[in-house]
Amino acid sequence: MHANNETGALNDLAAIARAVRAVSVGVVFDSGAPPLLHTDAAQSAGKVPRLDEALRGHVGAATVVGHKMGAPKGVAALWLDASAPRLEPMLNGGGQESGARAGTEAVPMVVALGAAADVALAERETEAPRLERLRGLLLAELTAALAAIDVVPTPRGPADPARRLNHVLSIGLPGVDARALLAEVESDVAASAGSACHSGGVGSPVLAAMGLSGAEASCTLRLSVGRTTTEDDVVRAAAALAAGAARLLAR
Repeated sequence: MHANNETGALNDLAAIARAVRAVSVGVVFDSGAPPLLHTDAAQSAGKVPRLDEALRGHVGAATVVGHKMGAPKGVAALWLDASAPRLEPMLNGGGQESGARAGTEAVPMVVALGAAADVALAERETEAPRLERLRGLLLAELTAALAAIDVVPTPRGPADPARRLNHVLSIGLPGVDARALLAEVESDVAASAGSACHSGGVGSPVLAAMGLSGAEASCTLRLSVGRTTTEDDVVRAAAALAAGAARLLAR
């Protein structure tokens, strides 16, 4: 995973690739070739300004999905480095998808993904810093409005913009149950207490792996900004969350 969808942390693909190559030296694989390193770039595509530089020379394959860039849900793309070996088809049959998967393509969806990628490419120099500013404003507004609460950004440690997504803010609100808070503000704020992939009351394995206790994880809120988000949206959302947290703490 290039970027974590819960915390926004960016993994160092170059370092991971070096580690994989180091343990692969002298190992004979069944395929006769070294392992193909694949990364899930769903969260970073369209958000990281120079994604090609993060991928090229480090990984052999990467996947991106349309709905994270503004295209409809249900369309994705597989990027293969020129050095990657030919992949065996997932479904045998026709020669669609460059022989990697048989089946009729959903042409409008593919066109939409291409259009979304074009927009992301055209805006990458301006949108990335704008999202970073909005993310910072959201954290500042929440910290000021929740002065009685020690707002804890995750992942913990130095806030290095180069090691995180510019649009995701994961914060801990000690003493405030994140799911209860979302119920308080559901008419004003669209957010989540974690990844949609881990909904249904199951604790977050990501936060657990980071060393957070169950109690800390239950107080962790995941917020994000996007292309249509404005400064007014951020200020209103922060105010609604602060008011909701105050009501919960007063009960």
